[in-house]
Amino acid sequence: MPNTFAPAERALRPVSAPPEPAPAAVHTPARRGRPPKDPADSDEGNRRRQLIDGAARLFRTKGFAAASTRDIAAAAGMRSGSPFYHFESKSALLFVVMEEGMVQATASQAQALAALPPEATPRDRLHTLVRHHFEVLLGPKADYIPVMLYEWRSLTPEQRTSIARVKDRYEAEWVPILQALHQIGDLRADPVAARLFIFGALNWSVQWFSARGALSLDELTSQALRLFVGDS
Repeated sequence: MPNTFAPAERALRPVSAPPEPAPAAVHTPARRGRPPKDPADSDEGNRRRQLIDGAARLFRTKGFAAASTRDIAAAAGMRSGSPFYHFESKSALLFVVMEEGMVQATASQAQALAALPPEATPRDRLHTLVRHHFEVLLGPKADYIPVMLYEWRSLTPEQRTSIARVKDRYEAEWVPILQALHQIGDLRADPVAARLFIFGALNWSVQWFSARGALSLDELTSQALRLFVGDS
């Protein structure tokens, strides 16, 4: 705003005195890149985990396209721009949801198999694999793997290749067990084809299973085993 008292002030100065220069304006360049960090985001490890968990839940319930960055930030208790401190884009966050989901599922599957006694039969081991798979698909914390089933096409080709490598490690645990069942006559189908049919059937349960329905996950596992390898 102009100073309305400037003319009277100049009249009191000697004629020879030059006018005082106005202070130079300070130019503050516009901030680019990531938004300013919220002090509440200081615990980055926990915030990152909350962000991934919230995104997985929203991607499953709303879909990748419908879940906005603002929605994801709100689910993690963050400001709308804060997710970009952790992930460069929503697509990058989707990839991490799928990757971490498969890594966690692979680790918990290995633990479930390791907990079996040495004398466990191939049928026992298949039962453990099927029950574990239902847990990661339908259990109380089952957001990650269904997102991969629903949103596979939302990944870039490079992201699909990376996720496929982890998925292959997960499914590789099933191959020797199916082969053993085939050798003793409990599995009539070719093990390679059987693996594809089994995963197709199990994964489709995310479309129709209800926790309020008649079958528990244990009962669902028993029914699946009867379908795949018959009664023991």
